[in-house]
Amino acid sequence: MKQFTRQVILLTMAFLLLAWSVPAGAQILVQCPGDLNGDSIPDPFLLNPNGSPTGRPNPDYDPTVKCMHLAAGDGYITMADGRPMYMFGFADVTGIPEDMVMMEGMMAASFPAPTITVDEGDKFYLNLTNVGMMMRPDLFDPHTVHWHGFPQASAVFDGVPDASISINMGATLTYFYQVVEPGTYMYHCHVEATEHMQMGMLGNLYVRPAQNRLPAGTDLNGFTHQAGYKYAYNDGDGSTYYDVEFPIQIGSFDSAFHDASETVQPLPFALMRDNYPMLNGRGYPDTIVPGPLPPPMENMGKVSQSVSSLIQATAGEKILLRISNLNVTRFYTLASLGIPMKVVGYNARLLRGPSPDGVTPGKNLSYTTNSITLGGGEALDAILDTSGIAPGTYFLYTTNLNYLSNDSDPFGGMMTEIWIN
Repeated sequence: MKQFTRQVILLTMAFLLLAWSVPAGAQILVQCPGDLNGDSIPDPFLLNPNGSPTGRPNPDYDPTVKCMHLAAGDGYITMADGRPMYMFGFADVTGIPEDMVMMEGMMAASFPAPTITVDEGDKFYLNLTNVGMMMRPDLFDPHTVHWHGFPQASAVFDGVPDASISINMGATLTYFYQVVEPGTYMYHCHVEATEHMQMGMLGNLYVRPAQNRLPAGTDLNGFTHQAGYKYAYNDGDGSTYYDVEFPIQIGSFDSAFHDASETVQPLPFALMRDNYPMLNGRGYPDTIVPGPLPPPMENMGKVSQSVSSLIQATAGEKILLRISNLNVTRFYTLASLGIPMKVVGYNARLLRGPSPDGVTPGKNLSYTTNSITLGGGEALDAILDTSGIAPGTYFLYTTNLNYLSNDSDPFGGMMTEIWIN
């Protein structure tokens, strides 16, 4: 009860300070071509005054335009041993009217950050609003979105503060991306990067290839494409075909660092030692809980852990794992017991040699393994072929065995299950 009262008092103080401190010229202005009501969702039809569609086509609507609205702020998640952890993060406020974004985005930070999925050829408009730190009203940190590994057309949209714009509290910036290359990427805040990334401003991001949209019956050098077929890359031969996909974000938190941030203490950068290893923001056994975890009390009912790490497939299907490591302290190794991994892509690039004639696929450089090792900022695409695999439960886990733990709890950490039905 004392903890709840403390949170209510702090939230009230933070809200009053935030309302007083937002610069007078700052405002939330969403940019999304074809969006008629400021919710970052393009409208195919013109709208009535009450917001309902009229049935008359919107002349500004473009089906290749995709938009999203993120809020940057703070909040809490729950560790697998039950401990609440203060964090910074992003929240998905797409669909929220502009005048409600500040309230909806406060204490709504999620970990990992909301997954971004786009298609090759899209024109992607990403709106970022800095809603401020409710639990740390003394902080006025700006934020950015850095699409890690993406070939930016302009440095202003890259998110690195040296060459682009940072977003102050109460303001919004719209990033524009002409999506040109498929693969598995990631995104994070690049302001005070070590601190903001350790605090949780990390997300999954991937681009699906144009090959998915080929006409049914297209011949891919002996592999026949059919409607609904999915690929990790434009491989030209169907070698990256898969049935189901799952993002797996490797990460870990240093609880002492997070506690120091919450209690306004000096941040121990040099002493950073992560003690909560996670997959998609969860330690085992929370990794196998389908759907969102219950919101921590400190978030006042707002869900902060929505991405499950449970991997499920039907026997015979091919599973694409989009694995990324955004950890700021160490390398991690993941191993698959009983189901070999075929690595087909690395850092958003197909493992393929050059084409000899511009038409024939180059040499296939994929390889099969039972474990992969990634450092911070690296991504990898692995296909698990379950043909001939007996139905049952298999494990994906770190071979850094001291990280199969949730702080002092000796069983848990960076491990999840693969259910073959």
